[in-house]
Amino acid sequence: MKIVIVGAGSVGRYMAEQLVASGNDVSLIDNDAKALNRADRPELERVLGDGCELSTLERAGLHEVDVVAAVTGDDEDNLVVALLAKQEFAVPRVVARVNNPNNEWMFNDMWGVDVSVSTPHLLTALVEEAVSVGSFVRIMGLENGKAQLAEVTLAEGSPAIGRTVHGLGLPRDAAVVAVMRQGHVVLPREDLPLQQGDEVMVLITGDGESDVRATLVGEPA
Repeated sequence: MKIVIVGAGSVGRYMAEQLVASGNDVSLIDNDAKALNRADRPELERVLGDGCELSTLERAGLHEVDVVAAVTGDDEDNLVVALLAKQEFAVPRVVARVNNPNNEWMFNDMWGVDVSVSTPHLLTALVEEAVSVGSFVRIMGLENGKAQLAEVTLAEGSPAIGRTVHGLGLPRDAAVVAVMRQGHVVLPREDLPLQQGDEVMVLITGDGESDVRATLVGEPA
């Protein structure tokens, strides 16, 4: 897979090195030569220039790229990169980093963003997931908010305890994708009975959040 990463900070360099190690063809763009040279992998292609300029993106070969990741420390730059990648080069998949959570609403398909990642929101969700038993925790938003990955640790009194995955009767736009039990991942087979303390991860693609809450937490739909 051919991937272009814009931003050679610690996040961009780490991503580039890991993706190269996985056998991908990766180019790293930055206007700071020292930052580019800090990347360790010799097979990594380095492109010196401003990722917000068409000429730089053309030199990086965006016409043939499968994925572009805009991961600079500046949200405005990431949005410009995403828009150019989608509109000028028709890149199939554009991923963008959100630095300021207040800007997350802009990272959508109108700006060419297919997937946005807000580190503060993700960390907050993971902290909540670690300390919240019996609460509905949104782990990650997908498709610009049209879908979400959520987690509930089944507390005493949850209506889901003792029921099978199939017997939960979740709405059609929701599905159990994983169950964590005593530190181990358990495949969510239809006949798997749920137990107190299970961490149930659910993918919700529509308006089924209230029904999922009612089923796993006991809150009214």
